[in-house]
Amino acid sequence: MSGEWTKLWQLFWTFFKISPVTFGGGFAMIPLIEREIVEKRKWLDNDDVTEVFALSQSVPGAVAINSASFIGHRVGGVRGALAAMFGVSLPTFIIVLALGISYFFIHGNPKLEAAFVSIRITIVAIIVYAAIQTARTAIFDKTTFLIMLAGVLVLFFIHPVVAIALGAIAGVISIFLKRKLGYDVQLKHDKAKDSANNPDYFMGAGI
Repeated sequence: MSGEWTKLWQLFWTFFKISPVTFGGGFAMIPLIEREIVEKRKWLDNDDVTEVFALSQSVPGAVAINSASFIGHRVGGVRGALAAMFGVSLPTFIIVLALGISYFFIHGNPKLEAAFVSIRITIVAIIVYAAIQTARTAIFDKTTFLIMLAGVLVLFFIHPVVAIALGAIAGVISIFLKRKLGYDVQLKHDKAKDSANNPDYFMGAGI
């Protein structure tokens, strides 16, 4: 029992530490989650994290809370999901409450506004980095590359949830056609990290 409570505490504390520094929402959490969950704790691998974020975006709710709940459930069941959810939610609640109380005192401060401009730019860098990290395990052949490319284009015109649904349908159809035509069906790259570190990977050698 003590081991289970230790893991629940670790889940809570891990997401409690991640939450306050993830300006920009759930996508900004990806690099920190990979560092804490994959590299440090070794609870999940990169493929699992990619699947969690894909699933988190396809259901209603905030990506950060959804992701924490899914990861917590994978690691510690229902109690793990609750621990991770409270861990990721509590710091944000406290920070928003404090900012709401102090809003009228800091509103219009030029130094504060300048700081938030820089934070927004940094968020863009974090999201781009997270996209590259996710692509390392998500893109492994020509089909996944084309689905990714088409997904980026259609996002300018349709809702992200619709884009995810269309991506899922495209994946099912592509696998069906490949099997029908006798091609080998590849669902995962065996050496995703090694291939991603090769500059030729995204230039065509890896797809």
